[in-house]
Amino acid sequence: MNDLNSKPLTTIAELIRNRDVSPVEVAEAHLEQISRLNPALNAIVTVAPDVMERARDAEATVMRGDRLDALHGIPVTIKDTIETAGLRTTSGSKIRAEYVPPQDAPAVARLKAAGAIVLGKTNAAEMAMDYTADNPVFGRTNHPQNANLTPGGSSGGEAVAIATGMSPGGLGSDLAGSIRIPAHF
Repeated sequence: MNDLNSKPLTTIAELIRNRDVSPVEVAEAHLEQISRLNPALNAIVTVAPDVMERARDAEATVMRGDRLDALHGIPVTIKDTIETAGLRTTSGSKIRAEYVPPQDAPAVARLKAAGAIVLGKTNAAEMAMDYTADNPVFGRTNHPQNANLTPGGSSGGEAVAIATGMSPGGLGSDLAGSIRIPAHF
């Protein structure tokens, strides 16, 4: 694991603001971790195709000395039930398997406005209606400590992505334990 993959989001944000690390280095570290770990875990189901372009733009802003927002250059993952403009959002359901929303959910728009970069989408229970992270579109997310166990859900993919350093932070949702159950598991 790269040192950047084990640092808290707040520390990474400070490193970027202080020019100790670039948004490109941060994105590359997390993409490398995804490449290494995700095939066995199946936590991240879609990687944003423009993540490196966004990281280079964020780096250029830093180099110009422009004002930086709180999450400037931080890659984040978004639960696949939460809409992301131009990036497939399936909700783990075959009826939405190719759905690409025209706009961001308000929470995603706020993250972007704070400077965050969408790294990708994380696995979830179909329509967030189960206590697992398993669905007919992407299959099951595995627990990082034991592949025979579930990480819980429905935000299990998000929990695994953050716990394994594939993402420094992310957005899940919780109505009946969808974040609390993975946190417990």
